[in-house]
Amino acid sequence: MSETSIELDPSPPYLFAAREAAAGPAADAIGAARVADYALLLKPRVMSLVVFTGFVGLYLAPERINPVLAAIAILCIAVGAGAAGAINMWYERDIDRVMTRTMRRPIPDGRVSPEAALTLGVMLAVGSVTVMGLGVNLAAAALLALTILFYVFVYTIWLKRRTPQNIVIGGAAGAFPPLIGWAAAGGDVSLVSLALFAMIFMWTPPHFWSLALYRSEDYARAGVPMLPVVAGRRETKRQILLYAALLVPITLLPSALHATGAVYAALAAVLGAMFLVCAWRVWREPEGRADRAAKQMFGFSILYLFLLFALMVVDRLPPAVAGHG
Repeated sequence: MSETSIELDPSPPYLFAAREAAAGPAADAIGAARVADYALLLKPRVMSLVVFTGFVGLYLAPERINPVLAAIAILCIAVGAGAAGAINMWYERDIDRVMTRTMRRPIPDGRVSPEAALTLGVMLAVGSVTVMGLGVNLAAAALLALTILFYVFVYTIWLKRRTPQNIVIGGAAGAFPPLIGWAAAGGDVSLVSLALFAMIFMWTPPHFWSLALYRSEDYARAGVPMLPVVAGRRETKRQILLYAALLVPITLLPSALHATGAVYAALAAVLGAMFLVCAWRVWREPEGRADRAAKQMFGFSILYLFLLFALMVVDRLPPAVAGHG
């Protein structure tokens, strides 16, 4: 298969479900699903970053919120993210089965039935939005509902199998949590929360394209038109470098908007320079090096985003807590 073409599986998920029912795992294997298997449906590693960025949005908001309500808001963000993850796994079980990275997930491995995963996802989605609306405020609940719907219908069902821009547009779903956290505290959206949204939105493409570079065969086999598969590796590397360059100045917006101070701005600039170096190494790495630079960038990108949001919290700590007084 060439880099500029891809054969998409024309069979929609509901036809795959019929084939799966005929050749699916034994009923006793499905019935023996453990709690841990259901927990994996919620994509806990992804959830952890979502919850943290949502917390930072809530923390940076100028309005103070009751700690109990804050805990409820963060819990709803976590449950809503898990719900979207479970529905995503239900819908993508056909491609998960043929990708090395995902074939051991609970549904393709036969440890959880597709029906159980979908039921769990829908129940958690409805429950999280309802509790957010009744316990916190309607603005946060509306944003949480929008996040879940965007991830499921726009990214998972519409974009992922149709366009190499799936990550660019679909990345908005992962960028909503700071908006939700901010709205949970104050009931509105501000330029600061939009800046946090923009940071994650611009971070997502280089993060996932780094993964796609060294997993391109997986995506090609599954019929997912990720950028390296349809546009080639060189173009993907160029896009990674471009998005990294655009991201770094955006990470300085919280200080420009007076949400954080000079400490955050200085350290964010240093981290941004390191991120750019990683992107430059990906661009310059010759073919045949086992994508070492792409793997390094993928790993560092997670740490990079976490450190940026952690620095915002540290920068806003009272002096005595932060160790300055």
